[in-house]
Amino acid sequence: MGGTEHLTVQREGATLVLTLNRPEAKNALSLPLLVGLYDGWLEADADDSIRSIVLTGAGGDFCAGMDLKALAGGGMAGDHYRDRLTADPDLHWKAMLRHHRPRKPVIAAVEGYCVAGGTEILQGTDIRVAGAGATFGLFEVKRGLFPIGGSTVRLQRQIPRTHALEMLLTGRPYSAEEAVRIGLIGRVVPDGTALDVALRIASEINACGPLAVEAVKECVYATASMGEAEGLALELERGWPVFATEDAKEGAAAFAAKRVPVFRRG
Repeated sequence: MGGTEHLTVQREGATLVLTLNRPEAKNALSLPLLVGLYDGWLEADADDSIRSIVLTGAGGDFCAGMDLKALAGGGMAGDHYRDRLTADPDLHWKAMLRHHRPRKPVIAAVEGYCVAGGTEILQGTDIRVAGAGATFGLFEVKRGLFPIGGSTVRLQRQIPRTHALEMLLTGRPYSAEEAVRIGLIGRVVPDGTALDVALRIASEINACGPLAVEAVKECVYATASMGEAEGLALELERGWPVFATEDAKEGAAAFAAKRVPVFRRG
């Protein structure tokens, strides 16, 4: 498994856990963090034994976004990774899920600060769990900056536009309770338990047919901007082939035999 000094990678069964690991800076973005994160997405998609991904942060925070102290000083931590960014100028956007969507489901486990670039990364995840004390928000306008990680496009598609614009234009913090109310996250859990809950959700996903899971995820995003008729046509195009797989036959046979199915991606 990969990883860098600011991004740890570990396996929990069929789940790959990616941990933003720069707690002294509230996991603010750095080149080692971004390189490790992008490599983690690639590793998950390349390994068929991995069925889900959990993204979390070390030290009680998720991610405080861009390292403004480093920005003011003219550089990001981890300059020795600069060659990776030179070779792939979009690497940081792919790491932040702006230009990249893993085919495996991504579950965010949020504690503490998830602000600015942290909230932007969050918008690229599929399922979101947060501790009750978590804080969200897009603070960029307060610093005279622009939330260029995709928020002006994606946020209004994920929550009502009035809430999206309030978040974008005021730069104020949002509690976990308010974030779940407006639909930015899916559930609020007791502080310190977000990772455990995310892993339980991942295990439920892992027990399902992986070909079906990946096809469903792909179809949801592919049809998001389509009209209903076009979307329903694509659903049939993506969905019918799943019924012809060996996994589909195994699922029916296991149901009939009252046993746990053994899916083999066939």
